[in-house]
Amino acid sequence: MSRTDYDIVVVGGGLGGAAFAVVMAKAGARVLVVERETHFQDRIRGEFMEPWGVAETRRLGIYDAIRSAANDNPFWQLYLSGMKLDRRDIVATTPHNSPNLAIYHLMLQELVLAEAAKAGAEVRRGAKVCEVKPGNPPAVAIESKGRVEELSPRLVVGADGRSSMARKWCGFATKREPDRYYIAGLLFEQMSAPEDTAIGAYNPTIGQVGFLFPQGDGRVRAYDVYPIDADFRLQGENSTDRFVAEALNSGVPPEYYKSARASGPLASFISADHWVESPYRDGVVLIGDAASASDPIFGQGLSLTCRDVRVLTDFLRENQDWAEACRAYAQAHDQYFTILREADNCLREILVDRGPEADARRARALPRVAQGIAQMPDQGFCGPDKPFDEGRIAAAYSATISADGRSRPGRFPKSATTRSTSCRRWNSFRYIWFNRTTTQ
Repeated sequence: MSRTDYDIVVVGGGLGGAAFAVVMAKAGARVLVVERETHFQDRIRGEFMEPWGVAETRRLGIYDAIRSAANDNPFWQLYLSGMKLDRRDIVATTPHNSPNLAIYHLMLQELVLAEAAKAGAEVRRGAKVCEVKPGNPPAVAIESKGRVEELSPRLVVGADGRSSMARKWCGFATKREPDRYYIAGLLFEQMSAPEDTAIGAYNPTIGQVGFLFPQGDGRVRAYDVYPIDADFRLQGENSTDRFVAEALNSGVPPEYYKSARASGPLASFISADHWVESPYRDGVVLIGDAASASDPIFGQGLSLTCRDVRVLTDFLRENQDWAEACRAYAQAHDQYFTILREADNCLREILVDRGPEADARRARALPRVAQGIAQMPDQGFCGPDKPFDEGRIAAAYSATISADGRSRPGRFPKSATTRSTSCRRWNSFRYIWFNRTTTQ
């Protein structure tokens, strides 16, 4: 027999599931969070949050809880092909007037899950969801201490990450970008990098990127991005020296690594976006990486998860018809995720991709950006609500700029991803940027 003791069952107690539980429990819903891990592990990814994500945590009411474990990164230092460019004041140049935050991911999870319990949600750790069935109502089977319990809440929330079983059980189709790059992460102690500055070093000649995100007290999460066809794989403690070497090849200043000591696991992951179109079906809704995992090269994951939670909970609290509320969330999610994905693809093509075509694109774009007659997307720091300035972005890609300041059409690069509707939409969007004629 199934039970209806809960309004909502949340599958997964990470950032998304726990933050959702905080908001809905405070709103009076009976919420159960099922988290299979009794103690969170170092997952390497998800340790950097942009200003627009910080703004979302404030709206969700979890900012104060995580602030004690986070380190402000109010500045962004960019290196391109070994050249040190301007140091950007993130607080002064973004609409939310907030810094980036760097935070140890497992600490972030523990803090927000504790907030969910304080808000009145029931949290079951060490329990395993073994099945989710869409329906009216949906059903969820939970195994704990050798017995299986079936529940029938009003809503099941799949917040179980990139490899979501809730997504699989409910038949959501997943789409993805081609596999182009790996991203490897490693935690360092005693690193001398400036603690108020996040660092991104891009070397498009070899298609690699090195990142440093200082977490305070000499602790820094470092990432290396490298092509899928590289002749090496950064995996395990035997790869630590190679990790450092490739970071230096990307352009990270070598002095930062001189006294640094590696701490924790080293692993590589495919960095491609994957997503579900319309992440709601018959009483089951997906959030966070279960709904869409953005390319970690551009670090949108934590912010996107917080946006999902905020948008979904806003709709649920405003509308007693939860099915209608979830459909509204799904539509909004598709729109803002597409904006972020398209902006990230644009930046990847300019700052990371290798080859003659990419080199020619950079040769056209970067001088115009430096001259102020063109710009690259800034959604990474500002979020999906920032409108695209299509004219200035078009200028970055156009083949020539005439004396009257009018951009002339550039060559549209052929995409390797033309199979799906989303890819065709991306091609159409990018075609505007590459070919539109506009007055500057």
